[in-house]
Amino acid sequence: MTALLQFDPIRLPPECETLRAEVRAFLAEEVAAGTFDPHQPGHGDAYNRGFSKQVGAKGWIGMTWPKRYGGHERSQLERYVVTEEFRAANAPAHLHFVADRQSGPILLKYAPEHIKHDILPRICRGELCFAIGMSEPGSGSDLFAAKTKATKADGGWTINGSKIWTTSAQIADYMLALFRTSPPTKENRRHGLTQFLVRMKTPGITVNPIRQMTGKAGFNEVVFNDAFVPDDHVLGEIDGAWKQATSELAYERSGPERFLETFYVLLELIRALGPEPELRGAEGLGRLVAQLHTLRRMSVSVAGMLQAGKEPVVEGSIVKDLGTIWEQKLPNRVRDLAAFLEPEILNRATLEDQLAFATTVAPKLTIQGGTTEILRGIIARGLGLR
Repeated sequence: MTALLQFDPIRLPPECETLRAEVRAFLAEEVAAGTFDPHQPGHGDAYNRGFSKQVGAKGWIGMTWPKRYGGHERSQLERYVVTEEFRAANAPAHLHFVADRQSGPILLKYAPEHIKHDILPRICRGELCFAIGMSEPGSGSDLFAAKTKATKADGGWTINGSKIWTTSAQIADYMLALFRTSPPTKENRRHGLTQFLVRMKTPGITVNPIRQMTGKAGFNEVVFNDAFVPDDHVLGEIDGAWKQATSELAYERSGPERFLETFYVLLELIRALGPEPELRGAEGLGRLVAQLHTLRRMSVSVAGMLQAGKEPVVEGSIVKDLGTIWEQKLPNRVRDLAAFLEPEILNRATLEDQLAFATTVAPKLTIQGGTTEILRGIIARGLGLR
């Protein structure tokens, strides 16, 4: 049974370490300039158009894409390093991140040439924000239960229905969305879904923010009321987008952002414990770092498989399942380990602020990108257990 899983023991090549030094130097300059504070919770989910354009100018968006579309034809492993460093530094890369991670690769595969030449270079320059329209009210992460309809019209499609848990929709320029173009069949409930590129300023689209416990509204409900999408914005095969969606999720679910979203509390704990932690703190910290290292090795392995042209859907789902549960539990583990520290530690206030924010943001981590229950169903199916 385990032979069906493959996590190759990939090591990052020397060029990745050279790139890592460049990225760290850039981030240090931005911190010194006051662009962002790595100790401020929530900056990793912040939108900063100026920062994203600087990242684009560095060539760190669309790194793996063809040069003719504005990309840089670098490796998935090099892209992994940039993602890891940005997330570890709590940098405000959220505006361009989804477009870089998954929307761009889908457009590369399925969009018409004139769409590629128009949109992909703008993504690479850090100018565009993308949202993903998959989940719906009443169906959540069960993509094949989607009911939002795309009805054929003259020159395009008319969309009616809604999407939910749609991250960044409130500021997105475009959305990649799955809509129902035909009913599912008894033999194949996956049939009948088509993927579309949607301009978010299209008349008939309303975005309703969903506030989280942090007070922020990164999630949204998006309502379509006779919104029109032209024919050339259909991506791939009509009624057969389930194949595209599963491929897209391999990109979405396997990166270091799936276990580093609350990483800042671990760094703050290390600062609080100091260079000579007492036995309890050292033992607890060692466990957390060992677990993090394991998740990282798995994630690097998936990046290597993507570089090799594979579609590690099951492996990516495992990284996402284990990683988001780990980062969700991390604030409480850090709180326990910090409970016996002296009240006078220098970063006490920062640690408490970070723990408060991380605790309230943690519940969303196992929702975005697919719930734990859906992920385990995918894993079970991949292992032949269902």
